[in-house]
Amino acid sequence: MLENWAPILIFFILAAGFGLVSLIMSYLFGVRKPDPRKLSPYECGVHPIGTARERCSVKFYLVAMLFLLFDIEAVFLFPWAVVYRELKLFGFFEMLLFILAILAGYIYVWKKGALEWER
Repeated sequence: MLENWAPILIFFILAAGFGLVSLIMSYLFGVRKPDPRKLSPYECGVHPIGTARERCSVKFYLVAMLFLLFDIEAVFLFPWAVVYRELKLFGFFEMLLFILAILAGYIYVWKKGALEWER
């Protein structure tokens, strides 16, 4: 019974050991007082202007969530396309209902103006 669990135990020991050795090595060989340039925010070669604590518009997050929601439908379309011939007419109508539900959600979001950046 124990020989079945031995590889998992060895894996956990190696993973914990790697984490522990990494922490100890960074403590021993790491820089104690980092350079202020290293602590400053940096993105795409542009030097930071102003504070990093600026408020971001909720519209950005709303569009990002909508993108994820409508992008997830592609995850369901690929397996359906693989087994389409086995599902025959039933699979076609089920996917048609799924796409109509997604389309109804898209039209609702469009009518509410959630996809417009400027108002």
